[in-house]
Amino acid sequence: MKREEIAAIIKQERLIAIVRTKEQEKVPEIIENLVQGGIKVIEITSNTPGFLHHIQQAKKQYASQDVLIGAGTVINSDIAEKAITSGAQFLVTPNTNTEVLAVAKKYNVPVAMGAITPTEICTAVACGADIVKLFPAGNLGISYFKSVKSPLDDVAFFAVGGIDLSNAEEWILAGVSGFGLGSALTKSKAFDGVKANAEQFVKIKNESKWIN
Repeated sequence: MKREEIAAIIKQERLIAIVRTKEQEKVPEIIENLVQGGIKVIEITSNTPGFLHHIQQAKKQYASQDVLIGAGTVINSDIAEKAITSGAQFLVTPNTNTEVLAVAKKYNVPVAMGAITPTEICTAVACGADIVKLFPAGNLGISYFKSVKSPLDDVAFFAVGGIDLSNAEEWILAGVSGFGLGSALTKSKAFDGVKANAEQFVKIKNESKWIN
């Protein structure tokens, strides 16, 4: 698929599951339960041991289920290059790094780029970011997001950091286009808890009235 097609799917799905763990052996089970819970877009972070291997394996395993597998915590062009050549279908960054966008453009891969200030947001968009990852969204809060969005209402914002079941709908009403969800999905003592968390967020996604 082309960049535009993948970006459109991510925006349509509205939920990016963030898989980050120091326990490499848990990655396949986490991904499996996210998929069973209805998640269609999953990023495996670069600070997860063996992340390139898991990107390769997950992409192969879930291709028939139309699940997108990408790389997260892509903080520089070197990680971007390795992730894409290992099969990542999209990139997610915590920072605003235009060199990452240059690599993604070379391979025709979409990017959800981390940004928090108006300058960072405008830089990311001007350099080709498909989605702006507002991070850390929870620390600055909804009032800050509304202030930033007001003059930048044509930007697709995914809120990341501090989003959970108790505040997701409030962020939706404020005008976000989607979420990146880490511990809110994966923090569970049992793998079936990951599935249950995913199902709850998918239900919210499907039943909410999105503004953007």
